[in-house]
Amino acid sequence: MENTKLTIKASLIISVYTNTAFLKVVLDSLQFQTDNRFEVIISEDGEDANMAEFIKNYPFTHSYQHLSRPDQGWQKNHALNESIRNAKADWLVFIDGDCVLHPRFMEFHIADADPQRILAGKRIKLDPGTSLCLLDGTLSPITMNRYLLNNFSKIKKNGAQFVEEGFFIDPSGLLGKLMGKRKMKQIKGCNMSFHKEAIRAINGFDEDYIRPAVGEDIDLLWRFEGLGFKIDSVRNRAVQYHLYHKESWTDQAENWKMMENNIALKNYRCANGLIKED
Repeated sequence: MENTKLTIKASLIISVYTNTAFLKVVLDSLQFQTDNRFEVIISEDGEDANMAEFIKNYPFTHSYQHLSRPDQGWQKNHALNESIRNAKADWLVFIDGDCVLHPRFMEFHIADADPQRILAGKRIKLDPGTSLCLLDGTLSPITMNRYLLNNFSKIKKNGAQFVEEGFFIDPSGLLGKLMGKRKMKQIKGCNMSFHKEAIRAINGFDEDYIRPAVGEDIDLLWRFEGLGFKIDSVRNRAVQYHLYHKESWTDQAENWKMMENNIALKNYRCANGLIKED
């Protein structure tokens, strides 16, 4: 049953392609969230029948939307802009469909929301074994902190990366008070949030990017900063666990060339974004 009684404070936008097994574990992690004042938007860069059937039958406990588009190659930025247009909340939280959430993930993205700030977090990239344990239910997001602490060396040896980013540190606890906020210099498209007016100010994601990576986040940050928005950190508070899979990176030369040209011209608002400008 969908929870329609809570006031919606955020729209959680989940980018997906075809992997329903990963998406199930991500959606399952939402049942543990300590702050449930959010809707879910499944932002599908494609139109997969299996994905549609899975979403139709998934037992959502939050209000949700499923937005899809014809599969015409990498057009994630098109899909994200469509999600922004349809979002019911003013605060937008972005994750990928392979990122399982710590129970307090949404709590801090909502609590730290500030229209003038861009919230940025990181993720642990899990090893194959730990990913399998999350997929088969042997591990739960609730027990991940203890698991990482007890198996730190083992999972690093097995290929996990950025393990220190997988630890939740309560800011109200002693360690959290001693450490303070761990700063961020960049934003990750799989763990970021901002106000709808902030993304409108830069005219959304630039749809001229037709390859993954740069256009999803790096390009956003310099444009945000060019218009006076500041980056704020939710590291080790809005924690997420990136499920293992083989990387499918493409050559980034064209992406970098495009961005560097836009930086030189100070094109903080992209022309091919939420609104199509001349």
